[in-house]
Amino acid sequence: MSNIFKKEELIKIGFKSIGKNVFLSKKSSIYSPEKISIGDNVRIDDFCVLSGNITIKNNVHIAVFSCIFGGNKGVFLEDFVNISSRVSIYAISDDYSGESMTSPLVPDKYKNIIQKKVNIGRHVIIGASSVVLPGADIDDGASFGAFSLIVGKTEGWSINVGIPSQKIKNRSKNILKLEKNFLEDK
Repeated sequence: MSNIFKKEELIKIGFKSIGKNVFLSKKSSIYSPEKISIGDNVRIDDFCVLSGNITIKNNVHIAVFSCIFGGNKGVFLEDFVNISSRVSIYAISDDYSGESMTSPLVPDKYKNIIQKKVNIGRHVIIGASSVVLPGADIDDGASFGAFSLIVGKTEGWSINVGIPSQKIKNRSKNILKLEKNFLEDK
């Protein structure tokens, strides 16, 4: 018995759209699949959670134990994104100020739910155990080391680390040449 859903099983799940060569672990958890679009050549490993409005483009890998919470505003992953293990991406969060209550067991009228779209550009790599907060806008080619906290707008083609993440140097654009060769070989 395979641990990966077959194409006909993926269709039955009821995704908004589903591409070719999608490798989705049967050990993952999918909530509101009708709000989730998955492109071609995507791999989503064991124990991942996908919930809310999510768009995943082509050639994307989401490693084990990662979670994406799209809420109503959505999380958008462009082509060639790599999400390492235990990464959490939030387009929705509770207000932690104490001015409102928190918890999914409390009615919304007592809470201040924060929702902001998250954009993750092409060739972005997010290191293990990093957290992406609502409103993050990650430009193409940015990379983040393990345990980074990603908030707000980030610079493209940069290498970033820390809490909150800070640019430490520029990242090579050689990936773009390799991408061209890769797509030509297909």
